[in-house]
Amino acid sequence: MADQIPLHPVPRSTQRRAAYYTNASAAQRHSRYQVEDESSHLDEMPLMMSEEGFENDESDYHTLPRARIFQRKRGLEWFVCGGWKFLCTSCCDWLINICRRKKELKARTVWLGCPEKCEEKYPRNAIKNQKYNIFTFIPGVLYEQFKFFLNLYFLVVSCSQFVPALKIGYLYTYWAPLGFVLAVTVLREAVDEFRRYQRDKEMNSQLYSKLTIRGKVQVKSSDIQVGDLIIVEKNQRIPSDMVFLRTSEKTGSCFIRTDQLDGETDWKLKVAVSCTQRLPALGDLFSINAYVYAQKPQMDIHSFEGTFTREDSDPTVHESLSIENTLWASTVVASGTVIGVVIYTGKETRSVMNTSNPKNKVGLLDLELNQLTKALFLALVALSIVMVTLQGFVGPWYRNLFRFLLLFSYIIPISLRVNLDMGKAAYGWMIMKDDNIPGTVVRTSTIPEELGRLVYLLTDKTGTLTQNEMIFKRLHLGTVSYGTDTMDEIQNHIINSYSQVHSQASGNGTSSTPSRKMQSSAPKVRKTVSSRIHEAVKAIALCHNVTPVYESRAGVTGETEYAEVDQDFSDENRTYQASSPDEVALVQWTESVGLTLVSRDLTSMQLKTPSGQILTYYILQIFPFTSESKRMGIIVRDESTGEITFYMKGADVAMSSIVQYNDWLEEECGNMAREGLRTLVVAKKSLTEEQYQDFENRYNQAKLSIHDRTLKVAAVVESLEREMELLCLTGVEDQLQADVRPTLEMLRNAGIKIWMLTGDKLETATCIAKSSHLVSRAQDIHIFRPVTSRGEAHLELNAFRRKHDCALVISGDSLEVCLKYYEHEFVELACQCPAVVCCRCSPTQKAHIVKLLQHHTGKRTCAIGDGGNDVNMIQAADCGIGIEGKVYLLQSLLNVYFIMCWNPLVKIVNTFGICISYS
Repeated sequence: MADQIPLHPVPRSTQRRAAYYTNASAAQRHSRYQVEDESSHLDEMPLMMSEEGFENDESDYHTLPRARIFQRKRGLEWFVCGGWKFLCTSCCDWLINICRRKKELKARTVWLGCPEKCEEKYPRNAIKNQKYNIFTFIPGVLYEQFKFFLNLYFLVVSCSQFVPALKIGYLYTYWAPLGFVLAVTVLREAVDEFRRYQRDKEMNSQLYSKLTIRGKVQVKSSDIQVGDLIIVEKNQRIPSDMVFLRTSEKTGSCFIRTDQLDGETDWKLKVAVSCTQRLPALGDLFSINAYVYAQKPQMDIHSFEGTFTREDSDPTVHESLSIENTLWASTVVASGTVIGVVIYTGKETRSVMNTSNPKNKVGLLDLELNQLTKALFLALVALSIVMVTLQGFVGPWYRNLFRFLLLFSYIIPISLRVNLDMGKAAYGWMIMKDDNIPGTVVRTSTIPEELGRLVYLLTDKTGTLTQNEMIFKRLHLGTVSYGTDTMDEIQNHIINSYSQVHSQASGNGTSSTPSRKMQSSAPKVRKTVSSRIHEAVKAIALCHNVTPVYESRAGVTGETEYAEVDQDFSDENRTYQASSPDEVALVQWTESVGLTLVSRDLTSMQLKTPSGQILTYYILQIFPFTSESKRMGIIVRDESTGEITFYMKGADVAMSSIVQYNDWLEEECGNMAREGLRTLVVAKKSLTEEQYQDFENRYNQAKLSIHDRTLKVAAVVESLEREMELLCLTGVEDQLQADVRPTLEMLRNAGIKIWMLTGDKLETATCIAKSSHLVSRAQDIHIFRPVTSRGEAHLELNAFRRKHDCALVISGDSLEVCLKYYEHEFVELACQCPAVVCCRCSPTQKAHIVKLLQHHTGKRTCAIGDGGNDVNMIQAADCGIGIEGKVYLLQSLLNVYFIMCWNPLVKIVNTFGICISYS
């Protein structure tokens, strides 16, 4: 027991106490009320409770003050050490909150083309990225400068010259240098503010076509109101949040690019409201009496609940609205022309609500300079006191004391801050102009010295360590597995299967699937494998949200159009668009083995067999992938046979409880994950007409619900997800970025500890950590056992403490439990590891981990990522680095370095960083 540690629950922010477990009596407990000494170490803490006692009585604990972690500073010491700044900041925040009283957000009813019918006044649709206005510019800039002690010191010294008794020289000798420094700062801020103003003005002045009862009129983006009908052309930015009413595309849908909203470069498919899409002419939108009921504005860009109602029809038309019927602001129309009704404007749009003001990062060198200035000031005070003492305190000695302070004030040079800023700017320019690291962009000139003081590097996996370009590698059917070297066998099975079906169909004109008679004529083993391969490939080719797009043959306008059945489906001009690169990889693989997706619209999709036959499947329902469900599904009807089939694919953790009993899925998922493959489980379920009609009625009723629609819809879908037939397991490889291995090795040799934070599964994250040399081959890996309670976390942390010099792999759920009860102890143990891998980690958890390292260790952190899910982590770190990848949102961030690949990172950190830090 002596080698265990007392794992004290970390106090919440509202309490300054911590829980300690013990089985002692009340008298014994009283004797344990001891304050821990600053020099105490984790290894020296006595065990407060045995493992057996913890399991028997988890509720037996008491609380005591924890002075080592939380120590209040009172009186003059607290005020001098920063209390004055805390008081000023609190007062400013209070005044700002009083001036900016937030209006309560409510759901709204929006009538088509009638802004005057709005129930209340909504914010202007103006983009404002300016930090100041004409009244707050000068006070704001001066506050940012004088909150540092160095600048405040020179201000007080200069102001003292207005007092005749303290005047020791000409005013300009004090105010000229200070005025020059302030003028340079104000001018720099004014230029930046003017550039922001110009960008805002350019965005707000963009013209859009507004549909009115008299026809089309041109309006500025800032003049758009809730209820307006706005026409957005191809490649034009959507100015506000809208509900998609009509499109010029025959399919009733369009594609939009959302890279400036969520960081994903893959196009998103949006669907127009069917009631308005069916109207004969555009002007008919004013001839109907219809409105949209929209939920209150919120930050979630991946969900929306609303209804579309047309009152002048008999009966009244009610149509549910979801995320696929919305067009969010700051996205771009990629195909066709769209018409939408505005529901949110200005600061109530999703893009503005998800925009957080990044913190103003201050380098450690600036903080050290500020502390050095304070020390020099104390030395000035001491020196002045010595001089007054030598005079014998005769006459007005306090006046002489202040005069000595002014005479010695030149010990702190006012040019120090200016020279430092100029040096930082020069180093930033040198980094961008270095020929050995082309493409590097520096978006900050205030923190280059942080690159040479990094201790922790936190990196994303997908798109950062890996290329986010998926390649299909493995298909497992339970009894047989196919790799890249045996894909030709699958192709032969598909060719033979569909050639026999085609020949039989041409003979009797009825069947399009292998008949029982045909299958019985083949050998038993061959028949079983062929049929299973056929079903698996067909399921992969149908269960997705991929749309084939064909480039126009004219080649002049660059227009794209959807494939129609009577078109010549040419492989040369076909590309696939989807929101997930995994789905594109799967559809491309089915094309390589002979089953090609050639066309898709809202109601059907067409597959082309190796013999050239076109198979049509009607899309009855589709259930998109969500991070909560971790799966997607689709219900299709075969045109030739009328059979209804429900296909589903998803992560193994979500599908294992849905498919029928099997004894191989879990083991094979682990095997593929250890090879670094991303796995998906594919299953199906045949439905009768009665089963589907019953499901459709319940599903449509749930979709019309206003309250708790998501939960009701999920409950109806889950009723269908039972006892599904397991078809196959797929493995897709995400290849590593170039130069990842040598870069990580050199950074690790430089003493930088590297943490990988990813949302992928544990096995895949562990395999990528090994293959990228984040964890060396000789190092042991401790996989943190899943924990759900305080007692389990206590025992697992004790077990982890006994390991030495090993990497840690922990899931997001277990991390949440450990941080809830044992934050300080967990961080202290994790920081001793050479590498840490956090899997199943959310973007919020990534930023929280960065802040924990900063708070508990005081060391400098660097975060590197490539997409929207890394923004919070990069903004929270002391130094942020964006790397170009498949998903790329970070160009809009400030205080970030941008690199094209991993190779420049070594020179930026080991050469420029160290040179700047010690120069």
